[in-house]
Amino acid sequence: MNSNARQMQPRITVTGAGKRFGSLQVFRDVDFSVGEREVLAIIGPSGCGKTTLLRCIDGLMPLSEGEIQVEGERIVEPRAGVAMVFQHFGLFPWKTVYDNIAYGLKLSGASRAEIDAKVPEYLKLVGLSGFEHYYPYQISGGMQQRCGLARALVVEPRVLLMDEPFGAVDAQTREILQFEMLRIWESRPTTMVFVTHAIDEAVLMGDRVLVLKGRPSSVHEIIKVDLSRPRDRSTLLQPRFAELREQVWSTLMQEAKEAEFNV
Repeated sequence: MNSNARQMQPRITVTGAGKRFGSLQVFRDVDFSVGEREVLAIIGPSGCGKTTLLRCIDGLMPLSEGEIQVEGERIVEPRAGVAMVFQHFGLFPWKTVYDNIAYGLKLSGASRAEIDAKVPEYLKLVGLSGFEHYYPYQISGGMQQRCGLARALVVEPRVLLMDEPFGAVDAQTREILQFEMLRIWESRPTTMVFVTHAIDEAVLMGDRVLVLKGRPSSVHEIIKVDLSRPRDRSTLLQPRFAELREQVWSTLMQEAKEAEFNV
């Protein structure tokens, strides 16, 4: 099979997915796929189940209905080749930056020699060289998130799940991290599902934007982001970026207005 054919094979397939917590149906009838080297941004109103869906893809939480497959295998538990970056960093406060990054490698049974070879490479990749012996409380929120990102990337995942990864940092740091993530992805492209509540971020990061709407939520629209890569700050100034942002915004705001009068 040639490389073009491989890229057309979906790496993630979600079919008829639904999730309930008791009598509360969070989402239902969710269908989509994500290809190799594709970034799918998922956006929707608060409470629509974005994070829950991501946790189901990771195998941390079971579906109530439907099926999720990664690389052709049904997901029933976390599997090798899938890594997740959480909004609130998820670092071990008693471990140094170095040991936090090395944690996933240790779990996978990597040798000390492999760990010592790979961790410095990923420290450099995320801009944390020189901070390897610091503890999380000694570094900024943005640096903590860089550490969390390096911990996910060092195991070289084929699927990277991002749960509002920049939502816990200030606006300036968020913008810096967005473009750092774009740079890193260009150097190591892989399948990524990027959950966010920020419209600009969804359009900037994604090859497609999936909009969840409704109560319970379902896929309302999948918008193709026809902006060239690599992307940088100049992308934000393109007329097409503004058009795509308006398309996503109007889709979300229509539901918000309807909900305001739905008592």
